Amino acid sequence: MNPLALIDKYYPEENELKRILLVHSRAVADKALELARKHPELQLDLQFVEEAAMLHDIGIFKTDAKDIFCFGTFPYICHGYLGADLMRQEGYLHHALVCERHTGAGISLEAIETQGLPLPHREMVPVSLEEQLICFADKFYSKTHLDREKSVEKARKSISRFGDDGVVRFDRWCKVFL
Repeated sequence: MNPLALIDKYYPEENELKRILLVHSRAVADKALELARKHPELQLDLQFVEEAAMLHDIGIFKTDAKDIFCFGTFPYICHGYLGADLMRQEGYLHHALVCERHTGAGISLEAIETQGLPLPHREMVPVSLEEQLICFADKFYSKTHLDREKSVEKARKSISRFGDDGVVRFDRWCKVFL
């Protein structure tokens, strides 16, 4: 599988949105690979980690986030499951799970229901170690400040808005991956 070919399929024009997606995704992939290589005992699938990290945000073009040049109709929080739908259509079911489960530190069905989030009513929490690693690596990079990596403290703070269960997961990932 060639993640760049899939990105080109859904982002055929060279524009600022595609640049943001590529820079962000490459940073997340590089961070995930760096952490995976530090932990050979976890026996992570490095090829999958790189592919899925490059594709985790493929659904952003369908959302309305003008500050990062997304002019779609869905709320930004929907980008994960929208990207997952694209990956399922392409036949990449495991990559789809990364897309769907990476938002925040994953979003539980309980959080979706209690917060009234505009998401399908199902668990969207990373399960496999590869899913968890990519979700974790993603927390260190934003699409609005492409030139810097967040500290652990800032990454932790940014996910606190998704509820305490996300912070607990993030803290656990710090112990596993750092």
